[in-house]
Amino acid sequence: MPVFEAEGRSPALWSTHTVVNQVPEWANDDLWDADVALREAVEQAGAHWAAERLQTYARQVGSPAARADAVAANVHGPQHRPYDARGHRLDAVDFHPAWHHLLGLLRQGGWVTLPWRDDRPGRWTAWAAGFYLHGQIEQGTLCPATMTQAAVPLLRREPALWAQVGDPLLSDAYDPRDIPLQAKASIWVGMGMTEKQGGSDVRANTTTAWPLDGGGRGGVYRVRGHKWFYSAPSSDAHLVSARIGPDGPMGCFWVPRWWGAQRNAVRIQRLKDKLGNRSNASGEVEFEDALGILIGEEGRGIATLVEMASYTRINCVLGSAAIVRAALVQALHSARHRQAFGRALAQQPAMRGVLLDLALESEAALQLGLRLAQACEDAAPLDQAWRRIVTPAAKFWVCKRAIAATAEAMEVLGGNGYVEEGTLARLLREAPVNSIWEGSGNVMCLDVLRAVQRQPQAAHALLNDWRQALHGDAAALGALRTLAAAWQTQTDGAALEHQARWIAQTLALLAQAVLLRTRAPAAVADAFIATRLGEAAVGQTLGVIDARSWATDAILARALPEA
Repeated sequence: MPVFEAEGRSPALWSTHTVVNQVPEWANDDLWDADVALREAVEQAGAHWAAERLQTYARQVGSPAARADAVAANVHGPQHRPYDARGHRLDAVDFHPAWHHLLGLLRQGGWVTLPWRDDRPGRWTAWAAGFYLHGQIEQGTLCPATMTQAAVPLLRREPALWAQVGDPLLSDAYDPRDIPLQAKASIWVGMGMTEKQGGSDVRANTTTAWPLDGGGRGGVYRVRGHKWFYSAPSSDAHLVSARIGPDGPMGCFWVPRWWGAQRNAVRIQRLKDKLGNRSNASGEVEFEDALGILIGEEGRGIATLVEMASYTRINCVLGSAAIVRAALVQALHSARHRQAFGRALAQQPAMRGVLLDLALESEAALQLGLRLAQACEDAAPLDQAWRRIVTPAAKFWVCKRAIAATAEAMEVLGGNGYVEEGTLARLLREAPVNSIWEGSGNVMCLDVLRAVQRQPQAAHALLNDWRQALHGDAAALGALRTLAAAWQTQTDGAALEHQARWIAQTLALLAQAVLLRTRAPAAVADAFIATRLGEAAVGQTLGVIDARSWATDAILARALPEA
């Protein structure tokens, strides 16, 4: 006879222990109410008119249903269906219903093309806030939204094409059907630049385009070649780089999925099996004389696509800031409620330094992303300097810091953070893509150098404005002087490239210092500047700071108010 029966116990009551001191994940529905820094930034940018709309969306995307959809969309990723049951070529990409629900929320909420349809002050900040809220729950759906938004200004300059696609491009309707463009309520636009042999070196592309009926801007071409990474291949159209003729100039082409009532000859070879961003599809494709329309002038293809990238890179910064925020709240919530060595983990001295550093990193990333978005609203020279010079530095720095910050937040939860049932594993797998997409780290740093060399007056005006904003901040001003000296004394471009990463990092940190000094409480700015640019700066490892030196309780309460 089993022991439990002999002792008069039921098998159903058998237990070796009681589960205690385990902290559920932070899953507050209201991401807006929990984010003091975001609410203040939206108000400061004159986007108060969007506050109620943002709170409504925060509750939608932060709901248990949306969080469950984020899990499902990543567990059940897209599937390539090349043929139908009778052998007809489809090149279809099938998504889990959770993907459609989340992408539909984003589109219907207006967070794809809002700044192109609204002329109110603060529209870019309002959009960026909605994008940032969505990114805290699910990142893969941000990819098609990013490219679609960035395509708008390019396509607006093509009157004949815009007359056909403008309305569905700007629409907030969600229409996932794979049907001809003219029948759709809304459309998505992707990008196709990367080839096997070139990677970031788009000038090495071998895909060719041959004109029909004379060609030229707005003309029809036959496109032949391949793309190694074709972002969101199920999109209704892509902007594709191709060389005009075998040795001709580079052009940018509108290559739709359907040409009239027929499928265009864009053949999906396979979908990428990626580390993260698993809810979203990335493909390898071949163009078998696909039809496309030249956007812009011949020979301006790279310049046209770089203009598009000036927007998509801002989205990379915002997406990374969202990842840091999502990781921070999980770490802070867990540390406040888990006991270790006789008291709450958040009260342990070493842990307080980690949490403080994560909170500073999060608000600095948010402020930088919002400022870059705000710069899209104004053509003033200073705003354009932020866009052209600071954006690549921000993408380099914030996207890399997101990886480190997410890993550090995972350590706060220990093994509970490492398992797939939790949010942090997905966040950590997601984080590296923003560093790679739209130009990896070295590409961004070299872009910073090119921007400074091509626009020295804008760079000087930017640093002069920062010098005034940082008046009295000795540590930040010292870093600013060192940066300015490097720009002015290094006339040899090759020599300057050896310092490219240091220049981009310092530029991004100074930008964050300026924003925190002018837009955040003094306690936040003081701690950030001292630990990033001053004598207290301790290098790359997060958490190597003495929390006793700063207003840690106030900063953590601001990062995530306790219920």
